[in-house]
Formats: sequence, C-alpha cells, structure tokens
Amino acid sequence: MVGTTVEWYDFFIYAFAANLVFQQLFFAPAGPEVGQLAALASIGLSFLFRPLGAFLAGHFGDRLGRRPMLVITLLLMGTATVAVGLLPTFETIGIAAPVLLILCRILQGISAGGEWGGAILMAVEHAPEGRRGLFGQFPQLGVPFGMLIASGVLAIMQAVTTDEQWLSWGWRVPFLGSIVLILVGFWVRRTVEESPVFEEMQSLKVRESAPIAVLFKTALPIVIFAALIFAGNNGVGYMITGGFVQGYASRPTDAPVPGLGFDGPAVQIAVLCAAAMWAIFTAVGGWLSDIIGRKNTYLIGYGVLAAATIPLFELVKQGPLMIGVAGCLLAIGLGLTYGPQAAWYAEAFPASVRFSGVSISYAIGAVIGGAFSPLIAQWIMNTFDGNTWAVIPYLLLLIVVAVFGTLMMKDRKDIPLTSQIEIDGTWQKIMDEPAKK
Repeated sequence: MVGTTVEWYDFFIYAFAANLVFQQLFFAPAGPEVGQLAALASIGLSFLFRPLGAFLAGHFGDRLGRRPMLVITLLLMGTATVAVGLLPTFETIGIAAPVLLILCRILQGISAGGEWGGAILMAVEHAPEGRRGLFGQFPQLGVPFGMLIASGVLAIMQAVTTDEQWLSWGWRVPFLGSIVLILVGFWVRRTVEESPVFEEMQSLKVRESAPIAVLFKTALPIVIFAALIFAGNNGVGYMITGGFVQGYASRPTDAPVPGLGFDGPAVQIAVLCAAAMWAIFTAVGGWLSDIIGRKNTYLIGYGVLAAATIPLFELVKQGPLMIGVAGCLLAIGLGLTYGPQAAWYAEAFPASVRFSGVSISYAIGAVIGGAFSPLIAQWIMNTFDGNTWAVIPYLLLLIVVAVFGTLMMKDRKDIPLTSQIEIDGTWQKIMDEPAKK
C-alpha cells in the first residue's frame, strides 16, 4: 500500500499539473485550445506505454519474482517524476521542453504498467483463504491515497503562492517533494517478503520460459474480459483522477480555454474529500466481495457509478462544495468497482502466468478506459460549444462496456492460488511437473 501510494501520487501530480499549467509552460506555441488538448494528450500517452511495462514486469515477475519488480518500478516512477520538476519550460529551451516532458511521462507509463500487478499479487498471494478481497484492497487503497496526498499538496502550494509564483516555481514543488516518498517506499518494498506462491513455484520448478506467449495461447478471453471490467472505472474515474474536473472548475471564465473560475485550493480540497471517500469504499468493496462475490460487488458498484455520472457536471457547476459532493458520489461506485479487482484478477489466472495476466489486463483496460478520457471529454466539449451534457453518453458507454466484461468473467472466489493450470474450465494443482505440461 505504501509503495502504491507513492507510485500514484507521482502519476496524479502529473495529471493535475497537465490540466492546470502545462499548456502555458510547455505547449503555448500551439495556441490555447490545441495546447490544452496537447497537455491532456500527454496524460493519455503514458497509458499507451503501460502495456510495455506490463509485458516487461509480467515476464520477469513470473520468472524472477514479484518483489524485484516492485522495487524497480518504484524507482523508475520516482526518477521520472523528479525529472519533470526539474525540466526547463518551452520559453527556456524551446521544442526540447515538451519532448523531454513527454519522455518523462512515457517512463511513468512504463512504471505504472508494471507496478500494479506486482503490488496486488504480493497482497493477495499472502492472504488467508476467504480474505483475499480484504487483503487485496490494501494496494488498491494506494491509488486514492496517492490522489489524496497529491490534491492536498497542490492545494497548499496554490494557497501559499501568487499566480506568478505558482507558474514560475510553485508547480514544481510537488514533483520534487516526491523524492521523500520514494525513499520511504523503497525501504518498505526492500523489506517485504517474497510471495509464498512464487516461492512454491520455485521449489516445484513450475515456471514458464515465455509466460506471455503461454498467457495469450491459453487465457486470451480472460485477458480481454478482465480488461473490459476495468474500462468503466478507469474512464469515469479519470474525470477526477485525471484532473479534468479540477482544470474545468478552476480555470478562469475568460481563459482561452474557459473554465468555471472557482478558487483553485477550494477545488483541490473538494477533490481531497472525494479521494477519502474513494478510499473508504475501496476498502468496503474488497471486504464485501469476500462475502457476496467479486462479480456481484462489481455489478452493484457499476449501477451506483452510472447513477452518479449523470448529474456529475451539473453538480460541479454549483461550486467547490458541490464538487465535493459530486466527487464523493462518484467515489462510492469507483470504490466498489476497484476494491475487489486485485482478488478477482489474481483468481482469474494460474500462478505461472499470473503476473503477466493481471498486469496486461490492467494495462489494456486503462488504455480502453482512462487513457484519453480527459482528452475526449475536452474535445466533446469543444465540439458542442462547452456543453457538458454531451460528455455523459461517452462516460455511460464506458460503463456499459465494463458491465459486459463483468457479466462475461467467471467469479472464482477462494479458488486455490498455488501452482495450477486450467483443465476443463477449472484450475488444478500441479505437484511436480511444469505447468506447460
């Protein structure tokens, strides 16, 4: 949970800054509207590299262990984040500035693509039977906690700096401050024990030489459906976690890309409250899935998320207080469709290709869902003269896609997680022969 919090603090700081200042600092020559779209596109660009991170971490995580990948991805994310805080702007070094910014974002995407799978497997594969949903929600909590810290730091920096100071150096402080969190996360991840399931795989020599090839040969439909169940959560969630609502709410009404002109720190505090609610219902979702099953929890969660999506922007327009209300309503559905994900993904794949399976499914789902949802939402608003109602059908479509994936996925709650292969639709334990046989 600590390591995942650090990873996602770094990820969210970039998304929030892209909505607030990157158009002016890195993409200004493109013009206000195109520059804002370019800044939002840079958020989504990292998602395209998540599958690469998932492939690399999955391959080596299934062969070398879960723990080494956790340490490597944490350091990669941290290095890229601190580098963003040190970058000169377009005014200083010209076109090299956005090029270097995008390179840092790509490194963040590779890290995020590999980090999540290792984190959730370390939690779920240590869990006692019947409590995987509860244990699996801890690394999931790192995402709302990362957003909570990111929102809090940004609120403080916007409150203590003038507009000129904020654009000059204030936005850099949250990026540079990441180094403290990285040191803490590195220490924690270095001391955690390797997954008992991976240790059993080593002792029984149940390892695939090419786990990704085996995954696609034997479990491609599972990868697809698992990716779809995440698309709705990630796409709708990125209206807030991707910084779109914050940018829309706090940009001045007379800006080239107009917003609502609300007080920036007040907006960030409202989002902070939503992040706290997201954390609470992520924990509830993991716990509830141990009782009623992963699929049932997801279906309830997506029903709540759809209901909260419809009035989202109308509430946002009422001011920071109602932004907090809208975010908290959204957070209930987001939590219920995020808390059980670690356990459901882990139970969907056999041990020898599990790291690859969960990482690649998560990465593909993120590409389908959240990768470009802020960009698409802004493009829709530009096309329909700022009409936020035009964005709602797009978000509801993502939820429909996710519900389809949920209905197609098997619920294998409490299935053994030790070294297995699938035979006739059920996992069977392998005692002394490689899984490929």
